[in-house]
Order: sequence, then structure tokens, then C-alpha cells
Amino acid sequence: MLQTIAFSTTIEAPKEKVWKALWEDENYRNWTSVFTEGSHFETDWKEGGKILFLDGKGEGMYSKIDKMVTNELMAFQHLGMFKDGKEQPLDEQTKSWAGSKEIYTLTENEGNTLLEVKLDTVPGFDGYFNETFPKALKKVKELSES
Repeated sequence: MLQTIAFSTTIEAPKEKVWKALWEDENYRNWTSVFTEGSHFETDWKEGGKILFLDGKGEGMYSKIDKMVTNELMAFQHLGMFKDGKEQPLDEQTKSWAGSKEIYTLTENEGNTLLEVKLDTVPGFDGYFNETFPKALKKVKELSES
């Protein structure tokens, strides 16, 4: 049973700058390092296309870009694990979160941007995200405002 948790921060920068802080490769590697060192992605950034979220060893998960509106919305659907250079068959643990969503929304108001993140997680993982996501958003804020 998935539960949805949400985080937000107000950033003193236009949404275009926040978008770059989130999704440009070097910036992404910076702010996602709080989750796992070496975090990076592989994708062509096409809506409906695949994206791999990987660690420094090239392992992680494969997902789909559900919706993308540049500078406003990025929505992922997480599908399964990626290991040894390929998508892994769904096991019981993966089935518990397969299909979960992760959604980033940017709303600009008078030069400031409200960044909101909603993500589905399995019970027990919310504590991890409640600890790490605020640290990640702090890094996004720093990257955006510099």
C-alpha cells in the first residue's frame, strides 16, 4: 500500500533557474547526492520515454516520464529495478512500489518559485524521505539562488 508524502520550498529565483537546478546533469548529481553518492540519470527527456535513475555503480531503477511541461512540471512513474545493465524482473519487494509516482511542480510568483514535490512511498520509507528530502531541496535552493 503506497502512501503519498509531500515537500515544498520557496526559492528566490525564477522557475527557469530552478528547473535547471533540478534537471541539468551536473546540478542533478549535486542535489541528489544526499540520497546516494554518484546519483545520475540516463534519458532523452521525452514525455512517455524511459529514464534510468542510477547510483555510482550504474544500478538503480527504471521509470517513465509521465508528463513534462518545461519549467513547470515533471512527473515520473517508477517501474522497477535496473541492475547489471538491464531491467530486472519484478520481485515481491519491487511489486510493492512499482507504479509509484514522483511529481515536481514549479509555480512562480513575483520572481520567487514555489517548488513542490509529491512522491509515493511504501510504509516505513517515509522516515528516510522526511530526513533526506529537505536536505536535497536545500541544495536545489542553493543551486537556484547562486
